[in-house]
Amino acid sequence: MVDCEPTCAVGLGDPNYHLAFCVANRPALDAYPALNCLTPLVPGELQHIVANTSNHWRKLFSVYAKFLYALGGQPGWPERWQDYRDHRLLQAGSGVALLFNKPDVARNAVHIVAGKTYAAELNLKGLAWLDMHFAINTQQRLIVSPYLDYRQLSNEKIAQLAGLVRKHSPLNFNA
Repeated sequence: MVDCEPTCAVGLGDPNYHLAFCVANRPALDAYPALNCLTPLVPGELQHIVANTSNHWRKLFSVYAKFLYALGGQPGWPERWQDYRDHRLLQAGSGVALLFNKPDVARNAVHIVAGKTYAAELNLKGLAWLDMHFAINTQQRLIVSPYLDYRQLSNEKIAQLAGLVRKHSPLNFNA
């Protein structure tokens, strides 16, 4: 991990992100529990986290990558989401982040809060529940979704979330 200047964003990923998932927990490894800024992963770091923590983190990173591919792969991305996950996800220039704190809704980015329980803890305002799984605040580009887990954020729900982001975001996400 690299040293970084403290910002309001705390987590892993591109400091210039345009899309971020917000989660309540962090890897219980190395300096991650004390991280106080947003720092990009370096090549091999994601594999280090997966190899030295629970299976939870492998699933989280996998579901995140699958979601990005459902949202619409970008030019220059690998053909397979697995290769994207292993070699680009949450690195500098990726445009995405995994935040360990409340979303910065003033930022021109889409924030997805992973899990209804975490959303309730954050006391988010102005949410309109679309169904029992998804809520949205279009003015703040904020979505609440199921947690990044295969059982909670299934392929069907990944597709639904990608549709919500494309429909309600002023940012350009291609299908």
